[in-house]
Amino acid sequence: MPPAVLTHWRAFCVLKDCMGLSHHRVGILFSADGPYGLVGRAMLNGALLAVAEVNTRGDCVLEPVICDPQGALAGYVAGAERLLGGGIRHVVGCYTSSSRKEIIPIFEKRDALLWYPSHYEGFETSANVVYTGAAPNQHIVPLVRHLLARGGRTAFCVGSNYIWAWENNRILRETLAIAGGAVAGERYLAVGETAFDQVIAAILAARPDFVFNTLIGISAYRFFRDFRSACAAHGIDQARTIPVASCSLAEPELEAIGPEAVDGHLSSSVYFTSIDTSRNRAFLAAYATRFPDGPTPSADAEASYIAVHLLARALVRAGTEDAASVRRAACAEGFDAPQGPVCLDETTLHACLTPRIGLSTAAARFTIVAEAAEPVAPDPYLVRSDPRVVPVSRRPRLRAVP
Repeated sequence: MPPAVLTHWRAFCVLKDCMGLSHHRVGILFSADGPYGLVGRAMLNGALLAVAEVNTRGDCVLEPVICDPQGALAGYVAGAERLLGGGIRHVVGCYTSSSRKEIIPIFEKRDALLWYPSHYEGFETSANVVYTGAAPNQHIVPLVRHLLARGGRTAFCVGSNYIWAWENNRILRETLAIAGGAVAGERYLAVGETAFDQVIAAILAARPDFVFNTLIGISAYRFFRDFRSACAAHGIDQARTIPVASCSLAEPELEAIGPEAVDGHLSSSVYFTSIDTSRNRAFLAAYATRFPDGPTPSADAEASYIAVHLLARALVRAGTEDAASVRRAACAEGFDAPQGPVCLDETTLHACLTPRIGLSTAAARFTIVAEAAEPVAPDPYLVRSDPRVVPVSRRPRLRAVP
């Protein structure tokens, strides 16, 4: 924090302590700099907004201790060691799965809790991780079913070269194959890579029904621009003929793509800023007041906001920072989030969330075209959501939004 803010913060904490409220230092571990710094800054803002609301509410006092790994795995390890080594028991942080997996052993060794607020590929549980972002049955499975319903049978997968892309592409391949579809091609590039000429040439040669994008950060923004430009040069209406579908594309990233290529992209998420409820409007107003320079809130920013609120409620209920006690308390809590009601599944420590499909507009926002009628229970291992074993009548469905 800047020195003036830090001074004010300490004075505020002294005042709260005089009121007899419990005081908790909470780690915040996001990359506000680096190749996906735009997303990281939105997540940091979401967490800090929740901290401010918790402290205003007066149940307890949260003191955020912020570390910026700058997108480097070594930075996440150093940040986790510094935070936990300093006596902190709870950390809200990480965007990429590679960073999460890198530090989970540190949390398990010290029996602390990582509150992970990002959509991810699933196939993981840990007693030392609380997952407030979407699991695969809450984003990739609904997206594939939506694409299949639109006639999409062949995909070309383009992703950043790490577990998020590998696992999501695997789920996509298996689900498409069951429906008689196929993946026409698959390419992976290093995080931060921006040279796409060969990949785009391969896509245009394959002419898939859609492109499945699992690129992150600046790689994704450049791909959207270059792909739109290449399609236009070949006389192809990219948005209509070869749409790009993602499970990670959010509003601040639409703004980063730029006006020449921002519209017509599908995104599967549990939160969009266009959700038309009084709760979400209040969230957006509070966010804009506190962070007038942005970035615009995203699904991961909302998941960070949820994580801090659930953590604060669990700390009050548990009356201790002990990981096991807080974990149990968190599973007994619920939260009226901007996306709608959210609670944790006590078996997996994943959140019950409401899947939605959005279509990007020229205004760098999403029109919600389909959504679930209610929150969907998490299924990180797809044991209940696997279309090979779950009867059609029991599969969660998204309803079209008029």
